[in-house]
Amino acid sequence: MDIMALVDKLEDLITMAKKVPLTNTVIIDEQKLYEIIDQIRANFPEEIKQARWIVKERQEMLEEAEKEAKLITDEAKEKAKEMADETEIVKLAEKQSSDMLEEARNKEREIRLSAEDYADEMLANLEVNLGKLLTAVQRGRDRLQGKIETR
Repeated sequence: MDIMALVDKLEDLITMAKKVPLTNTVIIDEQKLYEIIDQIRANFPEEIKQARWIVKERQEMLEEAEKEAKLITDEAKEKAKEMADETEIVKLAEKQSSDMLEEARNKEREIRLSAEDYADEMLANLEVNLGKLLTAVQRGRDRLQGKIETR
């Protein structure tokens, strides 16, 4: 069961609880409340794992882009050395090396930005879900403490 369903279940438990006459206080089965809280705790770390996975994937993508950029740069340097015999050939090699290096930098930048956008999107989704969860939990606590009238 996902966290939002468990929060709904918690809210239902509060809503369906017996009211103490002439007060805003409700009587809730403590065991049921703790069971739902334990289920929320059991499901919550999965979202944290997902966020960690996103960060790890981003780092791996960046490392791969750096390796590829270094490989391309090394290849360009090797080609430039081989062509160093004549002036025109040297100029051509420098131009190709520069182009390849720029291409590698552009590709690395593109991969890095894409990875950051993906990580940001996933973290934004996680932030929204956690915000909803926090709001629902706070509503439940407020109801438990009699701060908000129940329906």
